[in-house]
Amino acid sequence: MSGSRTARLQELIHRRDKVLAVLHPPSAAHARIMEKAGCEALFVGTGGVVGAYTGLADVGTATMTECLMIAGWIADSVKIPVIVDGDTGHGGIMAVRRLIRESIRAGLAGIRIDDQPIEGKRKTQRAGIEVVPLDQAIVRYRAAVDMKNELDPNFVVMAQCYARDASGGTLDDAIARMTAYRKESGVDWVQFESPHSVDEIKAARAAIDGPFSFMRGRLGRYLDLDEHLALGVNIAWYPGFSHAVTWAALWDFMTSFQTRGTKAWDDFVASRRDRPYPAPVMPADGEGDSKQQELERRYFADRQGGQ
Repeated sequence: MSGSRTARLQELIHRRDKVLAVLHPPSAAHARIMEKAGCEALFVGTGGVVGAYTGLADVGTATMTECLMIAGWIADSVKIPVIVDGDTGHGGIMAVRRLIRESIRAGLAGIRIDDQPIEGKRKTQRAGIEVVPLDQAIVRYRAAVDMKNELDPNFVVMAQCYARDASGGTLDDAIARMTAYRKESGVDWVQFESPHSVDEIKAARAAIDGPFSFMRGRLGRYLDLDEHLALGVNIAWYPGFSHAVTWAALWDFMTSFQTRGTKAWDDFVASRRDRPYPAPVMPADGEGDSKQQELERRYFADRQGGQ
């Protein structure tokens, strides 16, 4: 299964006629709903997803084991590819190799690794962002690419570049780094962390071959899918949408419940009567109630037949 999902992710990031929209699954249950709604790939971010489980901030406090445990649960709950946030690689060359090995073992289809220093990792768009020297970043990505090529060449390694908003950073710095990550390290995909304008996206897209995406950065709004296609960008990065929507829905219900009690629930049920949605239940062929009952019938029948 994991091999087919890595191959599928490679197909999706190289597709030219349709944009791949990547979003966060806040949990495995949410991931199942998102898959049923048509999502093609998911991203387990350290801040948004791992932080939602652990309560930890996205400042380098989540360990590799915590990140992969949560990402693995989510990957196991769906059939579509799941990408994990590898932060800064969680260490040196050997730690990066282990990170890739364990990601593949967990059934993940790809990983995003940053070029920030491990000691001062910052959340996106925060003050004080730094990047490691270029040669160190290339070594980090080469270690990841070599490990994936040894185990599963289809596993996707994405390099996220923070150079634009680093101290003294320029657009030229960011483009030079992303180009080097692609050509010298051989990563499958590069992401521009903080474009300041659409013109900067155009310049980066023109300079970089292969799969490329960008975060919202300092743009005034998220660009729509057709705007991505017009820029020659076939991957759209919208990780936080799912969190904002679920937080708002829960807040609205809970504040109503505080004053109206179960009438808030009755009104919710009534509001959904003509707008049903799928429950994130275990699929019939999964390790759930149906499988349990099937195995109980078989095991007890075998035992009775043997007596």
